[in-house]
Amino acid sequence: MSARARKPWPMGWIVVGILLFIGPYTYLTIHYRKRAPAYLPYEDTVQRVRAARAGYQRIVASSERLADPPPAGEGAGTAAGGLPAALRDALRNPVLLPASFRSVDAARSVDQGAAYVVSFACTMADSRQQPSEAELYVREDAIYIVPACERLAGDLVARTREAYIAVTVPRRSLAPGRYHVTLVGADSSLAWPLQVH
Repeated sequence: MSARARKPWPMGWIVVGILLFIGPYTYLTIHYRKRAPAYLPYEDTVQRVRAARAGYQRIVASSERLADPPPAGEGAGTAAGGLPAALRDALRNPVLLPASFRSVDAARSVDQGAAYVVSFACTMADSRQQPSEAELYVREDAIYIVPACERLAGDLVARTREAYIAVTVPRRSLAPGRYHVTLVGADSSLAWPLQVH
């Protein structure tokens, strides 16, 4: 018994199949594409290790822009601007920070099982930068909230240099104890005490 030779598909049908697939694939890719910067695992690991070597625990917090200014919270004290020298040296790339803060709304006491939310109004150094993400660095009884900014691409400029941000620290990220929290800005920072139960 001889096996029958199978005829290959005509090339026309293959081209039609590819064209029918490209259209929906392109639409779905563009429509559902993540708008945030891509996650870079190697850079993230390097930064986490360098912070740990300097004695800091790094916590990634979620941040969102608010439409309205946050309510005025308890008064926070002013502190010197910029990152502590040990933390600045540990970070691989320099962090672009907001210039200063007008107000902050943050609880002075929080349960370990609850998320900790810090809302603030910040002023950018110029109209070509905008807030992007926030990270916390914890060392012993000190917490540094670092709201990083990013440069706008091309000739884009922001409508205003002021931005309203809410940073949410995931629950169970902070161990129980007393902390001194610093919201870090380039020119000036804000500081307040925090008790985690």
